[in-house]
Amino acid sequence: MSHPDYRMNLRPLGTPRGVSTVAGPHDIGASPGDKKSKNKSTRGKKKSIFETYMFKEDVSEGLKRGTLIQGVLRINPKKFHEAFIPSPDGDRDIFIDGVVARNRALNGDLVVVKLLPEEQWKVVKPENNDKETEAAYESDIPEELCGRHLPQQSLKSYNDSPDVIIEAQFDGSDSEDGHGITQNVLVDDVKKLSVCVSEKGREDGDAPVTKDETTCISQDTRALPEKSLQRSAKVVYILEKKHSRAATGFLKLLADKNSELFRKYALFSPSDHRVPRIYVPLKDCPQDFVARPKDYANTLFICRIVDWKEDCNFALGQLAKSLGQAGEIEPETEGILTEYGVDFSDFSSEVLECLPQGLPWTIPPEEFSKRRDLRKDCIFTIDPSTARDLDDALSCKPLADGNFEVGVHIADVSYFVPEGSDLDKVAAERATSVYLVQKVVPMLPRLLCEELCSLNPMSDKLTFSVIWTLTPEGKILDEWFGRTIICSCTKLSYEHAQSMIESPTEKIPAKELPPISPEHSSEEVHQAVLNLHQIAKQLRQQRFADGALRLDQLKLAFTLDHETGLPQGCHIYEYRDSNKLVEEFMLLANMAVAHKIHRAFPEQALLRRHPPPQTRMLNDLVEFCDQMGLPVDFSSAGALNKSLTQTFGDDKYSLARKEVLTNMCSRPMQMALYFCSGLLQDPAQFRHYALNVPLYTHFTSPIRRFADVLVHRLLAAALGYREQLDMAPDTLQKQADHCNDRRMASKRVQELSTGLFFAVLVKESGPLESEAMVMGVLNQAFDVLVLRYGVQKRIYCNALALRSHHFQKVGKKPELTLVWEPEDMEQDPAQQVITIFSLVEVVLQAESTALKYSAILKRPDTHGHLGPEKEEEEEESDGDPEDSSTS
Repeated sequence: MSHPDYRMNLRPLGTPRGVSTVAGPHDIGASPGDKKSKNKSTRGKKKSIFETYMFKEDVSEGLKRGTLIQGVLRINPKKFHEAFIPSPDGDRDIFIDGVVARNRALNGDLVVVKLLPEEQWKVVKPENNDKETEAAYESDIPEELCGRHLPQQSLKSYNDSPDVIIEAQFDGSDSEDGHGITQNVLVDDVKKLSVCVSEKGREDGDAPVTKDETTCISQDTRALPEKSLQRSAKVVYILEKKHSRAATGFLKLLADKNSELFRKYALFSPSDHRVPRIYVPLKDCPQDFVARPKDYANTLFICRIVDWKEDCNFALGQLAKSLGQAGEIEPETEGILTEYGVDFSDFSSEVLECLPQGLPWTIPPEEFSKRRDLRKDCIFTIDPSTARDLDDALSCKPLADGNFEVGVHIADVSYFVPEGSDLDKVAAERATSVYLVQKVVPMLPRLLCEELCSLNPMSDKLTFSVIWTLTPEGKILDEWFGRTIICSCTKLSYEHAQSMIESPTEKIPAKELPPISPEHSSEEVHQAVLNLHQIAKQLRQQRFADGALRLDQLKLAFTLDHETGLPQGCHIYEYRDSNKLVEEFMLLANMAVAHKIHRAFPEQALLRRHPPPQTRMLNDLVEFCDQMGLPVDFSSAGALNKSLTQTFGDDKYSLARKEVLTNMCSRPMQMALYFCSGLLQDPAQFRHYALNVPLYTHFTSPIRRFADVLVHRLLAAALGYREQLDMAPDTLQKQADHCNDRRMASKRVQELSTGLFFAVLVKESGPLESEAMVMGVLNQAFDVLVLRYGVQKRIYCNALALRSHHFQKVGKKPELTLVWEPEDMEQDPAQQVITIFSLVEVVLQAESTALKYSAILKRPDTHGHLGPEKEEEEEESDGDPEDSSTS
């Protein structure tokens, strides 16, 4: 048979993929499905639950003929019986109903589906306001849409400051995706935090449905208008198992003590309800587990699926390790990293041998003859205050004619990463550094990230530069690319640069600034920052006039206790002029390099495209805005940006409404993707929707993104520094796909890390009160955006002290009326009407289960004013310039 083999390679935790394999399930003793499958030929035996996968040849043929469709499987984290794959034509997603139709595929897998006959398609009630069926749920905004905040670094060396402020931001965005860092998923969709359907009823392999989430399937589908049918399908083949097949969760004894299975297996119950329950051999479990199962009730384990037979509801797995107590930051973090396949092991000795051995390392004399020497220029870095991997520096020299020579200088990482070496292979496999709230999992060894490549002040560094002659309005008169040597004169934080921008005429006291090398004065640096700021303002204004889009969403920054590592507080990260300054020049450099490599290698350029929003979800949003009387123009990225910036006032209510709408607009957005130019026939598909430019790439962060390392090699070849890249377009495309997968995983991990820290904060400091705005109204619940923390939560009517509640449509707008039980028997019950854009007060409170928290509504009669005032907490976080700049 040529269908995929489910015995995935198991590897000890934290070892690079594919290093060691562990025996498959046949070595575990009889598997749960064996008794039934001994003699399949005999009539009357128990039938398989799942269909056998099709043969590979038939799948290829079906995909060619169009009778089969492929796509990435997305399982709804709130209703795990529902799954979708995107429709190839951009229309409404294709629906896959239930575990059986999913046929053992997991979230994120690349699957092949076959459409079911039309009478089995899902009926979408036209008035159904529960739009979740479509939601991607995990925010898919390209970071270019976002602000450029940089990932915080690991905090080991900061013992002198008791509380380090860290930002939970994406791993590097260059903000290209138009987004500010999205918190779309932040709470409800963070698997461990979601208000999950109760565990009861999962034993049979299918999921219960809570009462406000049932989908009506009408018997006579023909009677309904055509547009209310959603194509439905079943999985017939898994092309690529992208899910790691690892999950964190809890061990339980099987329910039936008398069964043969009870003596051989325990049941592993994953925290992520999208993963099936798993039978684990008892010999893998702790020795006293059967005798004392309650001792392990709160212990978090990692389990890997090794097989999933056709006649078994549950998968078969192996326990990889015990992580520790659920709800504690480090065990939970390790679980998240493992589930998303992040390699966080130490680098091997073979990899470390690729690094320069004689330390301290100095630049070899021959490099000076090959490079432009810029060490005397006033060049500096602007980064988050805690950043340790500084990969970009800026310079700005006034010219006699009133123009400026502006340089973007990027660490020459490719110099230290020989092609084909063990170091190159591990970097290609990791593909990105992964930024968590409390630490970073680096793509390259520390020696490179923090010393050899990092553009630390007052030391000579190898760089790759783009230097322009610009007018004060930001018009490009001339452009130069080349290898250079720089010596940064100072390491500015965003806060330092911001204070320079805000005090254009006053000298900033030396004690408020970092050390500056004696060759340059603080006045010179200050003036360069002001000149860059003025040019960046013009560039930015022009960019938006030319039709770029930005969806800035609320991002959380945490203050951590430096003794315990626990979050002490959090605030919304402020994206300021200093961030925008860096972002503009990173965007400019990335665009310039994209054009350069594409001209040189039209078949072999590694570029980054951002597809337009999904048509169907966009149409739904257009319809919603019409119903709500909101004048939002969705005809192009620029029109949408204009609507969002001009429609709203700046009072509290208008800003909240803008926040909610921005959040809604992020849902139809797709991910920005790396691709090889030789494999896309139509240049119109190269475009970047959010930036509204024809060509874009990533060049500015090679320390933390492997795509940038490849782009550096391409640029070096285009400039004649080296021979052409020896990679066929399809090989380059495979690497691009892998970079896309790892980038997506790292983004999820970052969101989950933020969710984890926020949940711990609620548990330690809660309950937390905040104003919230209603984003969606269902018949038994409603969704809110909690404004002070940027998180989304669903509030269930049955969790409130209500006498009754009543759902109705007023015109086309959903409305939920809550009738509260009076606190005093002599009072009349208070009524509260919940509609979209209602402002309400909510309380976030921890639940008894580790790391779950829920939102409840404050009684309307206890309100003083609506909502707490903004805290006087002006502490800042460490956004990386480029990171928020454009992804």
